[in-house]
Amino acid sequence: MPTRKPRGIRWLRGAQAHDYPAAKSYLSLLYGRDKVVEMITELRASPLVEFKAKDIFRASGLSLLGVSNSHVEKDRAKIRRGEAISPLLLVRDKQNGRVVIADGYHRLCAIYGFNEDAVIPCKIV
Repeated sequence: MPTRKPRGIRWLRGAQAHDYPAAKSYLSLLYGRDKVVEMITELRASPLVEFKAKDIFRASGLSLLGVSNSHVEKDRAKIRRGEAISPLLLVRDKQNGRVVIADGYHRLCAIYGFNEDAVIPCKIV
């Protein structure tokens, strides 16, 4: 059975409450406790901005996960059903010249599979 493409990706107006602890957990692997607390506080307060999926990938330097990844496929299914998904949480790593995807890597991969030019709401610090 062919996979139908979504007409448009629906977005929540902001990150979900559980996105911030997930971001904190990931960022804690990269940065010290005080820096992570500061970044999460800033992410919570930051406004939504938009970037294209392909540009986020380029800035992050990460590889695209395939649709065989169960988390990516779960997000792709949500998109196909028309469920709203959370914006991405991003951190500018100025020292390394990269964007860290603090939360939303699987969502980004799912979206990119539908449209690499898709505009994605993000919070970035």
